[in-house]
Amino acid sequence: MELTRDVHGVPTWLLKEYLIELGGVEEGADRVCGDGWKAKYTRIEAYKIGSLSVGRVRLEIEGDEQAIESLMPRLEIKLMRGGG
Repeated sequence: MELTRDVHGVPTWLLKEYLIELGGVEEGADRVCGDGWKAKYTRIEAYKIGSLSVGRVRLEIEGDEQAIESLMPRLEIKLMRGGG
């Protein structure tokens, strides 16, 4: 299974930390591997609305379907951002 998601407002270093907290191990500068899954993250062009600019990271995950289905809800909780 492969999954691609653009994450807004979370820097690459923090996304990496989240993946490690969820059982992954750093495998190079832009990869984290866990039990049954591999993730690659790449900084992409910021999302812009007028003068507001929000950083984005493209997250690509591949691996066993069950492993990814277990990982994603836990990652989604960490990625929640409140306004303010």
